[in-house]
Amino acid sequence: MKPDRSLFVVEDDATFARTLKRSFEKRDYDVVICHDRDALLIALETAVPAYAVVDLKLGAGSGLECVKLLGARNPSMRIVVLTGFASIATAVEAIKLGACHYLAKPANTDDIEAAFGRAEGDVSVPLTSRPTSIKNLEWERIHETLVETGFNISETARRLGLHRRTLARKLEKRVVQ
Repeated sequence: MKPDRSLFVVEDDATFARTLKRSFEKRDYDVVICHDRDALLIALETAVPAYAVVDLKLGAGSGLECVKLLGARNPSMRIVVLTGFASIATAVEAIKLGACHYLAKPANTDDIEAAFGRAEGDVSVPLTSRPTSIKNLEWERIHETLVETGFNISETARRLGLHRRTLARKLEKRVVQ
């Protein structure tokens, strides 16, 4: 691996991981994919990358553990955390554990590479008072529960206290990704 262009992608979604790998390889990065914490530990035995992209939610585990492992191996590593379940608490913890940035999905290669290059915070970021809507919160909770149940509609409806048909109507209104 090229020491200055080595990248680990820690992502449990195999399709998304392959997409990131191809995209970064086109930009001359040497990419290694790890689908969970155990695979990361094995990969770290042979190489320590300069960059890492870590999904916050890795199956039943947390990407924060991976951020901590990566940061301990190389404190100057540029680590970007990606998540579809963004929260202030996890963003703060990710930064404390060594991540340089925290991006909400969907994020593309341009966004991630720009995050690698930003060493300082941006004081010009506009402060917004846009609260999260109830509909967005509801959708995030539905999607999170769908993921937890392996996209089992009946089990998701049971856990959310909804009738299965009610959940099905809500899902028809918005595409699950």
